[in-house]
Amino acid sequence: MWDVDIAVPDGSFVGLLGPNGSGKSTILKTIYRVHRPAEGRVLLEGVDLLAMGAREAARRVAVVAQESIVEFDFTVLEIVMIGRTPHKRAFDREDELDRSIVADAIERVGCQALVSRSFNSLSGGEKQRVLIARALAQGADHLILDEPTNHLDVRYQIEILELVSSLGVTVLAALHDLSLAALFCDTVYLLTDGRVVARGAPDRVITTETVREAYGADVLVVEHPETGTPHLIPRRTAQHD
Repeated sequence: MWDVDIAVPDGSFVGLLGPNGSGKSTILKTIYRVHRPAEGRVLLEGVDLLAMGAREAARRVAVVAQESIVEFDFTVLEIVMIGRTPHKRAFDREDELDRSIVADAIERVGCQALVSRSFNSLSGGEKQRVLIARALAQGADHLILDEPTNHLDVRYQIEILELVSSLGVTVLAALHDLSLAALFCDTVYLLTDGRVVARGAPDRVITTETVREAYGADVLVVEHPETGTPHLIPRRTAQHD
């Protein structure tokens, strides 16, 4: 039985944490309408999100998934322009307003030099920036991220989360790296087996004891020397002579 009650205040950055199979992606997919819950509701400012029309919901909630493979050879500009789809009727062509919004989104994420590049030719970090630009062009004020830093090197992990935290939108993100979650999230929810086992500020939730209980891992949790946020140090499970 799932036991999930999550609140994401306006303008906050909320993280979903937990081991593989704990339910993070399932929860996010329920929110952005891939799955329908057997019971319970997903509310956006008191309105049932799952009862909204697809176009209306897409104007409020944008999604950046873990890895995006585009079947056709779209340019970066074309990918970001797709974000304007919820604001167009069938067979409408892009207009000057669309082009202005897309240009602004591309500038905000720093992808101006990539506009003519094939999306499929980009690095993982570049792709994530482009997908965030598409979300901005979508005009949504709520952003869902499904492990956005997965498979990225440390430079891009930090850059992507810095970018997201600077956008001024409400963010709900499933995150794999607990130290990065502590650096960027206002609130975190720790999941195991579809249940929320801890919630609150990162320094209350991310402790040696909760990591051991949820992940089965023995780590040291220390204060980050600059921010005071929890920082994980792995420990070896066996000692060698």
